Amino acid sequence: MPSQEAKILGDFLLAPAPLRDFITLRDFTDIFPRAHRSNPAVQEIYRELQRIRDKDVELVRQDIIDEVKRSKQLRREYAREKRQIDDATVAGLDPVALQMEEEMSGQGRKKPHTLQTVHSDIDEACQSLEARIAEIEQENRIALTEVQDVVGALSELRHGRFAPSSSGEGIGEEVMATLKRLEAVCDKPGG
Repeated sequence: MPSQEAKILGDFLLAPAPLRDFITLRDFTDIFPRAHRSNPAVQEIYRELQRIRDKDVELVRQDIIDEVKRSKQLRREYAREKRQIDDATVAGLDPVALQMEEEMSGQGRKKPHTLQTVHSDIDEACQSLEARIAEIEQENRIALTEVQDVVGALSELRHGRFAPSSSGEGIGEEVMATLKRLEAVCDKPGG
């Protein structure tokens, strides 16, 4: 079942979109002067417009799918931040006391799952994990690129060839600065 957001966007953007819904071939032919209405090119132009319109509709359909995915991720991030804020507001309680407080107040208790809710929650969790994995892989690629850049800068030292100092520093200071840069890249959290 599509989400409410997908349904609203689809109803608003896709339902009135096909060319034949707002101009028929006969109406389109009537736009042309009488002498050209029987020309086969008029029908070809109409078909080409239909093809272009259908292509645009398909692009909008894909954009709707992408937007729904983005909104789900935003909702997950919002929920995660809200949980962190809620957890921070009860920082004085240990986890057992916090659980007892939630049980006594009735907050934090969720309704039992049904087959439909379990399936949708599992799908959402899978999408969340896939999104997080993609983020981590991107962070790893960035970190690897940074490390490769620094190691490349140090390769001259390994081979005993020294490039002229671009910053005007001595070789020793430049090597130390590059090593500190490598250390900073390796120590950077999350990347």
